[in-house]
Amino acid sequence: MGQHGQFRPLVRAGLFALATFVAAPVEACRLALALALDVSSSVDAAEDALQRGGLASALVAPQVQAAFLAPGDPVALAIYEWSGRFKQVLVQDWVLIRSPADLQAVSAQVANSRRSHEDFPTAMGYALGYGATLLRRAPNCAASTLDVSGDGINNEGFGPAEAYGAFPFDGVTVNGLVINGGEYEAELDLVRYYLNEVIRGPASFVEVAQGFDDFERAMRAKLIRELGVLMLGEAR
Repeated sequence: MGQHGQFRPLVRAGLFALATFVAAPVEACRLALALALDVSSSVDAAEDALQRGGLASALVAPQVQAAFLAPGDPVALAIYEWSGRFKQVLVQDWVLIRSPADLQAVSAQVANSRRSHEDFPTAMGYALGYGATLLRRAPNCAASTLDVSGDGINNEGFGPAEAYGAFPFDGVTVNGLVINGGEYEAELDLVRYYLNEVIRGPASFVEVAQGFDDFERAMRAKLIRELGVLMLGEAR
């Protein structure tokens, strides 16, 4: 065997391995869901704890687990918190939810997380832009949804309309979870603001929490609706 011939089996093995890698199918995913939590200065420490704890509990509620784990392809989930213009921080990077253990792990991650900022305004346009960028690197799912929770309107930087014009939102549904009872309640109708300025897409909707004490219930209802599974007896 010549000098080059002795390497042919290795080359063939390498090409076979490469072909196997390239041909490996990408795991299907039915929904990429990004959840955005408001940690702006209008949210105090007790309210942040209710929000964080409420999400952690909602993720492992039986009806929510059933919705995530419905037959078919898995759901990809990511969670981040937002406040000022450049104050967006990942709480949970993309993870495919395939089992109750996956939801338990994400729930624990949220419950054990610590607020990154507490003294910045409500830069909702920047929060939306961050969410669009996050969804761009999500697993390849059949649908994409961004869910924005908040207790106030945009008061720093560009707003939602400018974000929708500048960032890649094609095919992305944006839903809202309005937390009524914050310091802005007497000045504006938050639900109307979210309906007119924030949500996006033909099937988009707004869920309302009557204060941070009601956040867990509202999050449960919203997740079940977003995941497209109707649960009998689930209170809105």
